[in-house]
Amino acid sequence: MKIVVAPDSFKGSLTAIEVSDAIEQGVREIFPEAEIVKIPMADGGDGTVQCLVNATGGKILEEKVIGAFP
Repeated sequence: MKIVVAPDSFKGSLTAIEVSDAIEQGVREIFPEAEIVKIPMADGGDGTVQCLVNATGGKILEEKVIGAFP
């Protein structure tokens, strides 16, 4: 059995990644042999960048800037 878990975050309490991990844990208790595909989602708010980074295997870079781009 394949189960897709694609939650958004619970603002102020859990990130989408934490929600998908919690759901996976619950599903495994009932269906230990299930193939679980976790796809954390985001609606453009908090957690969007982290979801994109995780989904693409990217990384977050930080740079100091001294002014606006002309």
